[in-house]
Amino acid sequence: MNHTNDFERRVSALIEDSIATKQSMLSNRELISTAAKVSEILVHALKQGNKLLVFGNGGSAADAQHIAAEFVGRFAFDRPALPALALSVNGSCVTAIGNDYGFDLVFSRQLEALARRGDVAVGISTSGNSANVVKAMATARKMELYTVALTGISGGGLTGKVDHCICVPSNQTPRIQEGHILLGHIISELVEAEMFQKHGQASQT
Repeated sequence: MNHTNDFERRVSALIEDSIATKQSMLSNRELISTAAKVSEILVHALKQGNKLLVFGNGGSAADAQHIAAEFVGRFAFDRPALPALALSVNGSCVTAIGNDYGFDLVFSRQLEALARRGDVAVGISTSGNSANVVKAMATARKMELYTVALTGISGGGLTGKVDHCICVPSNQTPRIQEGHILLGHIISELVEAEMFQKHGQASQT
């Protein structure tokens, strides 16, 4: 029973830690302004017939896939699909590029093949230092894509190498990832509502 009580205290403490990070996000005017600007950029790009390309490693790859699914599927209401690609989901492509050219180029090479001027590239890295994400952003800039990074508090090597960097105010990977998916949901909701001039509450699936 004492062991159970200890686990309960730890669960409560971790929830409080997550809430504290989100409270820091809420009071960070730069973060809020940047997230709003990124939403506007996505609306503009999508209205022009462009697409979203999102990528990261590990848990960030899962977040990239999740965010892309919100655009292609739906977020709060039924509407036409929006074009978005997660660049980590094609295992054959990722492993072929990694084997033939090196893991640092798994996203850059895909951008060269799939991206077009005016698309939006979103790289996710909790440290901001993932080499393949940093290299992909350099490629994206050369191709005249809009570049966005989701990182932790420092921004890491992505700072100054993207048009917009949204830095979750934490240095703990779990809290940063929780912030990233919150931002992904917020941006998905804002873009969907603006694109289709409709507001709704996301339903359970």
